[in-house]
Amino acid sequence: MADIRFDGKVAIVTGAGAGLGRSHALALAARGAKVVVNDLGAARDGAGASLTAAQSVVEEIRKAGGEAIADGANVTKPDEVAAMVEAAMKQWGRIDILVNNAGILRDKTFAKMDLADFRAVIDVHLMGTAICTKAVWEIMRQQNYGRVVCTSSPSGLHGIFGQANYGAAKAAMIGFMNALHLEGAKYDIRINLLSPSAKTRMTEDLGIPPEILDRMTPEAITAALLFLVSEDAPSRAIVSCAAGGYARAFVVETDGIYLPPEEQTPENIAARWDEISSTEKVHYYEASGGPTANFLAKAQAAARKE
Repeated sequence: MADIRFDGKVAIVTGAGAGLGRSHALALAARGAKVVVNDLGAARDGAGASLTAAQSVVEEIRKAGGEAIADGANVTKPDEVAAMVEAAMKQWGRIDILVNNAGILRDKTFAKMDLADFRAVIDVHLMGTAICTKAVWEIMRQQNYGRVVCTSSPSGLHGIFGQANYGAAKAAMIGFMNALHLEGAKYDIRINLLSPSAKTRMTEDLGIPPEILDRMTPEAITAALLFLVSEDAPSRAIVSCAAGGYARAFVVETDGIYLPPEEQTPENIAARWDEISSTEKVHYYEASGGPTANFLAKAQAAARKE
């Protein structure tokens, strides 16, 4: 198999001053991409700002012979993101890849969480992803080419105690991806999700044993990222990855049951709950009409038996 390269491609990586974003930016540049290294330079909870981290990554890229520029745009501010995109277009004339990686944590149980902290996390992870994607979307449509990756999380796919805000933002990216997969298809814009676990400042105090944490390198996640933004990338894929393990996650539905009108009661649903919940047969749908088609087919089959 030929090496995956990004020669002639321009990438924007948000939250690229450290951790996963830094790893992504360095790897893209090493494989030929010109990279906008975006980082607000804030603390883990989003406080403060400094361009130092982004500039440091740019220096690493340039010392290795690559091309990069630093940018300190706050992903929640459309005017700053627009200026970042304009700078990339002025420098290189195109944008092929967007890696939505910027994020913050404000973990607390929902009972103790201020709504301001809930909103702040939603704003950075979900709205920041939407704002950055919107800023490059028309460029990618005009080019008939684009690759977008959003950074989800096991918290969004499966839930983590104390992360109602973070999990809600990360789960919402699934719906965002599903819609843009359909809207971008005829323009060869492909959009995917990463659901990573890695050793970064975001995970440093989660109580993971050091011998396990040391295996959870950012570079292991970046391998999946590079595939998902490549020429031959899939679209609408959720890739779960950690410590060298890679899997694909799906949103599926059980086959379900049909109840005729006179039996459509909560008691009958309760009585047949195990059958409704059975995972013996599940469906993966390409669009939102899939479940309705499944249920209508069951209703029609029942009608034919009457």
